[in-house]
Amino acid sequence: MASYCLSIHYFCSEIETEFAKWADSHNKVYSTEEYQYRLAVFASNVELIDQLNAESDGATFGINEFSDLSPEEFTSMYNGFVPGAEDGERPVLDLPNVAAPNTFSWIDESKVTPVKNQAQCGSCWAFSATENIESVWMIAKNLTAATMKPLAPQQIVDCDKSDGGCNGGWPRTAYQYIISAHGQDTEASYPYRAVNQACHFLPASVETTISSWKYATTSRNEDQMKTATATVSPLSICVDASKWQSYRSGIMSASQCGTQLDHCVQIVGYDTSSATPFWNVRNSWGASWGEKGFIRLAYGHNTCGLAQEPTTAVV
Repeated sequence: MASYCLSIHYFCSEIETEFAKWADSHNKVYSTEEYQYRLAVFASNVELIDQLNAESDGATFGINEFSDLSPEEFTSMYNGFVPGAEDGERPVLDLPNVAAPNTFSWIDESKVTPVKNQAQCGSCWAFSATENIESVWMIAKNLTAATMKPLAPQQIVDCDKSDGGCNGGWPRTAYQYIISAHGQDTEASYPYRAVNQACHFLPASVETTISSWKYATTSRNEDQMKTATATVSPLSICVDASKWQSYRSGIMSASQCGTQLDHCVQIVGYDTSSATPFWNVRNSWGASWGEKGFIRLAYGHNTCGLAQEPTTAVV
C-alpha cells in the first residue's frame, strides 16, 4: 500500500503513511476508488479517536482492525440489538438476601467460555444469549470452561423466527426460541458462518436446555445486578456501543456513551472496591479488540445503558 501511495501521489501525507502501514498490517487491499474513500474514513476516525481521548476521564481509544469503517458502517455490521414488541412480561429473579462481595469474577470461577467473534453479522443478541446459557449451564452442571462444549449462536441466527438473524434481535426472544426448540446445539455440530442460513437444527446434538429466563432487575438497580451476578450467573446485557469501535483499554464512564441500546454483550464480573468501581464486560468482536475482548464500564451510573436489559436464562 505504501508503494501504491508513492507511485500515484509521489509522496504520502502523514495520515496516508499511517493508513498505508495500517492497511499493510491488516492485509487490506482496495481498488483505487475505495482506497480514497477508506483513507478519508480512516482520517476521520483518527480525528474522532483524538477527540475521545482528549475528553476521556478513564478509557483510552486507538486505531484497530475496524479503523477503515465509518461509525455508521460499523454499527450496521457489528451491533444488532433490535427489541421486539413488549408483551408486558418482565419476570425478575428472586435474589437471596445476602451482601454481595465487593469484587467478583466468573472468569476466576472458570464459568466463562473464551471470547467469541460475531464477525460482520448483527448477531450480538444471539451471542449474548448463547454466552449466558453457556455460563448458566456450567454453573448448574458443575462444568468449567475447559470441559464445556461451546454452544451454537448460528442455530439462533438461523432458526429463531421471532428475530432477524444478522439483521438483529433480542436476547429474551432468543431464550424463548431455545425453550421452544428444547435445547441448543453445540458449536461443533452447528458452526458459525456469520450469515443467515436455512435452519438445520439437529435435536440429536442438543447440549443444553433451559426452562425460563428472567431479568436481574426491572428498575435499573445496579446493586441488584451486582447480587445477581455474584450469586446467580453472568448476565446478558444490552448497551449503547456507539463509541466502542475504537475502545482500547480503561474504564468507560457514563459521560462517554449514551443509552440508546444497539448492542448486546455479557457482564462477567465487577469490582466496586476499585478507585473507579466498574463492571467487567465481555464483548463478541474477537480477542484483539479492547482489553483482550473485554471492556470495563463504570459502575452505578447506567453506563452505556447497561442496566436496562440485564437478563439470564434459568436451567
